[in-house]
Amino acid sequence: MRRNALYYQMTGAKGEFLNDFRRLCCPGQYMKKGMVNIMFCDSAKVFIKSGKGGDGHVSFRRELYVPAGGPDGGDGGRGGDIIFEVEDGLNTLTDFRHVRKYVATSGQEGGKRRCHGADGEDLVIKVPEGTVIKDFETGKVIADMSGENRREVILKGGKGGLGNMHYATSTMQAPKYAQPGQPAQELWVQLELKVIADVGLVGFPNVGKSTLLSRVSNARPKIANYHFTTLNPHLGVVDLGDGAGFVMADIPGLIEGASEGVGLGHDFLRHIERTRVLIHVVDAASTEGRNPIDDIQAINRELEAYNPQLSQKPQVIAANKTDAIYVDEETPDPVEALKAKFEPKGIKVFPISAVSGQGVKELLYYVNELLKTVESTPVIFEREFDLSAINVASNLPYTVEKDEDGIYVVEGPRIEKMLGYTNLESEKGFDFFQKFLKENGILDQLEKAGIQEGDTVRMYGLVFDYYK
Repeated sequence: MRRNALYYQMTGAKGEFLNDFRRLCCPGQYMKKGMVNIMFCDSAKVFIKSGKGGDGHVSFRRELYVPAGGPDGGDGGRGGDIIFEVEDGLNTLTDFRHVRKYVATSGQEGGKRRCHGADGEDLVIKVPEGTVIKDFETGKVIADMSGENRREVILKGGKGGLGNMHYATSTMQAPKYAQPGQPAQELWVQLELKVIADVGLVGFPNVGKSTLLSRVSNARPKIANYHFTTLNPHLGVVDLGDGAGFVMADIPGLIEGASEGVGLGHDFLRHIERTRVLIHVVDAASTEGRNPIDDIQAINRELEAYNPQLSQKPQVIAANKTDAIYVDEETPDPVEALKAKFEPKGIKVFPISAVSGQGVKELLYYVNELLKTVESTPVIFEREFDLSAINVASNLPYTVEKDEDGIYVVEGPRIEKMLGYTNLESEKGFDFFQKFLKENGILDQLEKAGIQEGDTVRMYGLVFDYYK
């Protein structure tokens, strides 16, 4: 059995029930004994870029006996969009570790005789349900591919430019310029898969969460007596019969400081946000010298620090390893101590043994009833990032400097983009160029740098003389 893998048993009476949870399965990837292997990859950083709009075309009607044909340059095609779409068969972001760059095709340039350039093809990126798309730089949410949000356009392709046939007027009957296509949009995004499960198992490492999950569900996580054995969450379907049941997730072991990013804290905590009920699994026998009451309080502090709403979720305590508890006149019963501490707060305590199965049935049926009282609407993360601000030329930087030869050099992405879609050889294009310099404060920056009439300005190989 492979480490950090989840296996579903697809045979027997559970098959019909599992169909209700087909979003958790990978059809067709069968292993020995009818198992399905599901690996989890929690996050990935990828680059996405939409297609550039095709440029408008400059051409004139040239036919025999038509010596003064008008402009007939066609429009450029629209650039392709970047679209994210939920794919039911996916359960991991592993594919994004191998392909990190996604670029849609650009629109074609317009042609002669009013021919419209072909539109670029949209690029549809398939992701599993529960994927949250964030801006990599700011960490703000762009989209949450959960619930009813199955398909969303993240980056729009550039609009195609108008051909010169649109610019003919009574005074300008032979325009020699066309509109350039709008530039593409590009962005680095962080994809995060936040597990969608009804119940989350939380607790410090090596308290028996994986053992409990393997006993009550069809999940088969690798179990060993090591700290942080589970580095990825495992999901299992708990079947209580008669159509009753729920999805349970083994959230990897937490440590103090997880809310501050210690260890893999944030990676672990993100999966708890979508769960509806939390089961605290504690080592009631203190086999490693840990105090179960202190463990519960420590984890609740981490939940509160990471997201105050997490600590408000309904909780149940599974006092595990009761078969290893030794009680005498001098040693108090740790289960009774847990009940005295937490049951007055409305947190039910169940003594269980994940190894023998003692008390597990009572725990599961109580959790199932508790779920009926909890809001079933999944947690959806609201958009925080404004996509309209992506790659707007006025937001890009530029510099104004004077070199050793006394030439004023103006450079930067803003200038480079502007020159890329401006035809300086046409009257209107040069007017646009002058207006751009004024509206973007470039002329003011040149004045502050001490430029005088007759001085030379260089912009990416183009040289100009400055006059007020």
